[in-house]
This record gives sequence, structure tokens and C-alpha cells, in this order.
Amino acid sequence: MAGSARRERIEGEVQRVLSTLVAREVRDPRVGSVTITAVQLAPDLSVARIFFLPFGGRHTADEVREGLASAAGFLRGEVGRRLSLRHAPRLEFVIDRHFEEAAHLTSLIDRAVRDDRSRAGDSSAEDDPEAT
Repeated sequence: MAGSARRERIEGEVQRVLSTLVAREVRDPRVGSVTITAVQLAPDLSVARIFFLPFGGRHTADEVREGLASAAGFLRGEVGRRLSLRHAPRLEFVIDRHFEEAAHLTSLIDRAVRDDRSRAGDSSAEDDPEAT
């Protein structure tokens, strides 16, 4: 249990440090504006999956990922130094699709509710004798 709490604390610190580094020190023009949305560390702390959302629209999400991947060595070293880690985790950058999926599900739910309301409106008009 203590290992899990430690891992969660390190995940939060890695997210905070990477957010600062990406915003201020990564010079790759493909990266631009990026939000680090989550960090998942492997149980042995050897690999960190970094979830991110690009915004600004100048480059595709894949181009941003490539830019981050090219800066991974620099970022890994800085994370290790700033967090005083003996072994800094290898960084893997993953485009965060959770927001897109949530927006898609929300639109499906909204459409279903709209359809239900329109069907309910049609059936109430049929049941109402004054509507004719």
C-alpha cells in the first residue's frame, strides 16, 4: 500500500515538473502549447506514460507527440534531477483521447434525449383530443 502512495505522489510531481519544463524549456517548434493531463508510472517506476493534450492547432497531435518524444531524453534527465530520483523513468508520450471520447458520448446522450423528447411530443399530440 505504501508503494502505491509513493507512486501516486511521484506521478503528481512528475506531472508538475513536466508541465513546467514543456512550457518553458522545450524548444521544439512542433510541441507548442501542451497540457500534461496525467502521468502513470509502472509499479517498478521504470516507465512513465505521459498523457497530454495539444492545443493551439498549428501541428497535429502526432507531430506534437513526435516533438515530445525527441525531447524525452532531456525531459527525463531534468525530471530525475529536479525530483532527486536515482533512476528517472523512461518517458512515453500518449495523446489523451479521454476528452474526445467524453465529448462523443455526451453528444450521443444529447441526441438520444432530443429524440426521446421529440417522440414524447408526437405521442402526446396523438393522445390529446384537443390537439386535432
